[in-house]
Amino acid sequence: MKQIALDIGLSTGPTLSSFFVGRNEPALKYLQTWVSSSERSPVPIYLWGESGCGKTHLLTAVRDALLAQGAAVGWLDADLYDPPEFDERWTAVLMDDVHLYTPEQQHTAFNWFVNATTPKSGTPRGVLAAGELPPADLKLREDLRTRLGWGHVFALQMLSEPERRAVLRQEADARGLFLSEEVMDFMLNRFSRDLGSLMQLLDYLDRYALQTKRAITIPLIKSMLENE
Repeated sequence: MKQIALDIGLSTGPTLSSFFVGRNEPALKYLQTWVSSSERSPVPIYLWGESGCGKTHLLTAVRDALLAQGAAVGWLDADLYDPPEFDERWTAVLMDDVHLYTPEQQHTAFNWFVNATTPKSGTPRGVLAAGELPPADLKLREDLRTRLGWGHVFALQMLSEPERRAVLRQEADARGLFLSEEVMDFMLNRFSRDLGSLMQLLDYLDRYALQTKRAITIPLIKSMLENE
């Protein structure tokens, strides 16, 4: 059965505290400590795992936490085709979806990496990167690939189906919503199963049910899709 991906915006951005950790506690705890430290380790951090395991959530959460502290950061992802030059004011550089980088983006990423870890002005900056493959398997220029792998490397795991069900139930209960087992089965079988997409779906269902003054049922979900 074909899964459906919804492009629905969340009301709030990702945070470290809103990350459903599952078996990824070591990565989350390290990032929480790193972000809150007054003297952050300059050792690079690399997160890898399949799509939907939370890599972009964690990178975005770290970026937003640093910005909230008044820090400046550099951000590069595969959709940014005209990135800026490295800025000495940056506290850290964050690079998402490195496995998709074009040769030009790889050149920028390498430049940022070198300038961040061996700066001319003194204190090294943090580097946090993420991709779908472990460093050894990345199809990138060798000097960038090896640098991504010489720091802390965390393999992120997808939540199991029981964990996803538990999260859905927890989030629905927090909103005062009732999800029957039949509805849960439908959501998990018909929509993208990564947690971010499921949380977006629940957010949209919450608003749609409120607007239509109906309980969340399979017919309601089908009606929502027909009115998209």
